[in-house]
Amino acid sequence: MGKLVSTIFVTLDGVHQAPGGPQEDTTGGFDQGGWSFPLADDDSGRYITEVFARAAGFLLGRRTYDIFASYWPKVTDPAHPIAGKLNALPKYVVSATLQAPGWAGTTVVSGDLAKEVTALKERTDGELQIHGSGALVRSLLDLRLVDTLHLLTFPVVLGAGRRLFTEGTLPTRFTHRSGHVTGSGISIQTYDLAGSPEYGTYDLPEEAGSEPA
Repeated sequence: MGKLVSTIFVTLDGVHQAPGGPQEDTTGGFDQGGWSFPLADDDSGRYITEVFARAAGFLLGRRTYDIFASYWPKVTDPAHPIAGKLNALPKYVVSATLQAPGWAGTTVVSGDLAKEVTALKERTDGELQIHGSGALVRSLLDLRLVDTLHLLTFPVVLGAGRRLFTEGTLPTRFTHRSGHVTGSGISIQTYDLAGSPEYGTYDLPEEAGSEPA
């Protein structure tokens, strides 16, 4: 059974919308697209290349799929570390309205999300990867179907835009697997899903503050 692995860029205040360019996604009047570009460095580029090298297939939300489909098919070099994988490997897009996707190798997922994605994981030999697709990632985390989260946090606060974790997200605990910070300050952290949070208290035991008899 394959693993479902999410890689997503966020700001310090949790915004995931339009990291790659001004016109990438202006939904809601968002006018700060392209916030990741000035901070991208060789280290983060190598990391993303390594992630794509492990891909066996891709699961994308509709908005991210449309953005990718308008760009990556135009990069035709099969040796390109990202385009080569995206163009050649199976792609699954979650949508209730998409009928005839134009990007070769695309299958539309329109049924029960939990059942469909579980089946995709079962027949994927390796990593089924989600890139971007924040709303889909949140839904799949709530369904406990994401195995690993690569969270790239960029040192910028935007104050607007769609957040990855919103009010009402199912409480979730993660185990930290690895991480480092790049030269430009991007915090790259890898977490494995670990279930529900555990709780405790820092309060002193009642007897700790009492005087000895």
